[in-house]
Amino acid sequence: MTDLTPLGQRLASIDEQIADAARAASRDLSSITRIVITKFHPASMVRELHGLGVRDFGESRHQEAQPKVAELSDLDAQWSFVGQLQSKKARQVRAYCQAIHSLDRDSLITALANDEPGTPLDVFVQVNLTDDPARGGVIPSELDAFADRVAAAAGIELRGLMGVAPLDQDPRPAFAALRALSERIGIQHPGARALSMGMSGDFAEAIAEGATHLRIGTAITGKRPDHG
Repeated sequence: MTDLTPLGQRLASIDEQIADAARAASRDLSSITRIVITKFHPASMVRELHGLGVRDFGESRHQEAQPKVAELSDLDAQWSFVGQLQSKKARQVRAYCQAIHSLDRDSLITALANDEPGTPLDVFVQVNLTDDPARGGVIPSELDAFADRVAAAAGIELRGLMGVAPLDQDPRPAFAALRALSERIGIQHPGARALSMGMSGDFAEAIAEGATHLRIGTAITGKRPDHG
């Protein structure tokens, strides 16, 4: 890694740790998608990451993501929206993202549904893994009915579930709970077995519990630049 830039070194280090965690969990590395979260970072960093082989990127602020993705439209890249999404912005986000990881209310289903022919939008239902309703996400007791409504909507494809582990706690029990919910949802919706969980500080635990999509930001991108 000595001939790599600092960004390249961090990417290589994280990829090595992902591979180690996959081996420890007897997981096939090819079943895990590493999404690099590039919010607050310039398009030039995305280009550098693309040059290092990254194809999956994530953003969480529409006002920043929309012009950035447009500027990078020449790249072969997949874009995921991973932040809280406003219903009034949902249709605009749909226009430049291939996946949304934060679907958690009926108004978003309505806003994202699309009868027009074309590639369906991949969506993950965000589940609230805490006791704090302000954290966002569907509460587990309402998940089955919500997933049914997502699956019935035109133009969107239910891929699986997304969760954020509670702060300042061992993340493993929360990820295990999300995995159990995923297995339950997968019985009714066999195409919805993906698990978007695990970030910079807890991706190894997420891999151990079956994560298929990791959302890793600062461990790869480094400290966020100042933004006013």
